[in-house]
Amino acid sequence: MTDPILRIAEALERLAPAPAPAPDFGAADAFVWRTGPDRLVPVAEVNRVELSLLRGIDRARDTLLANTLQFARGAAANNALLWGARGMGKSSLVKAVHAEALRQGLPLKLVELAREDLPSVNRLMAHLRASGQRFVLFCDDLSFSHDDQHYKSLKAVLDGGIEGRPANVILYATSNRRHLMPRDMIENERSSAINPSEAVEEKVSLSDRFGLWLGFHTCDQDEFFAMIEGYCAAYGVEIAPEALRAEATEWYRTRGSRSGRVAWQFFTDLAGRRGLAL
Repeated sequence: MTDPILRIAEALERLAPAPAPAPDFGAADAFVWRTGPDRLVPVAEVNRVELSLLRGIDRARDTLLANTLQFARGAAANNALLWGARGMGKSSLVKAVHAEALRQGLPLKLVELAREDLPSVNRLMAHLRASGQRFVLFCDDLSFSHDDQHYKSLKAVLDGGIEGRPANVILYATSNRRHLMPRDMIENERSSAINPSEAVEEKVSLSDRFGLWLGFHTCDQDEFFAMIEGYCAAYGVEIAPEALRAEATEWYRTRGSRSGRVAWQFFTDLAGRRGLAL
């Protein structure tokens, strides 16, 4: 007969499996964190745009690049929140400055963490802290609803807890919302709470923990055309300026908006009609 104590020990091991082995950070320059089981998946080729092709966001580009290079060189740097209009290059900028750091020979890793995996962030941090390398932890399209408790995990990463953020990790997050939550939710909580200021302070204070706030706003018509002209020059697409602007104008009017994403979508259509693969 099997020893009852042995059976209990085996059951506990199944409930609490052994920690995942240390990742091989030499396998790639970028990784995606997955759970169930925990693992860092290497990304051989990151989907990104050249830094020089990001137009209309000069101040945000220069600020984030300087902050990233400081960090990659071992100097002090801030966590950054990139917020604002959809399709204006927030996530593209994060990936582009990482590529520029690599181009300059700086050993910097990029790790993407999905919002739904935030509760596992302490386990991820344990791997990153122990590695001795430098990481940009990237959370894309971050936002929280009124009953979402994931933000508490993120607070601990930014500067909470007795361990604090590892010195070799910096956090970049993108969001369409400045305070990472809908404005109507903030107003509703203020109007219905016993203590209105305390009702939202805890969640709003999350965005305050980012040292850099970089705003992204809808581009004007000239910036929209400049983006497309930059793509044409980079990929060798020749078209008369008047024809390009007429087609681009019709495209964004059909879409009802102008943004970097819309500019790229127009250029993709333009390049495809000329038989060009991007």
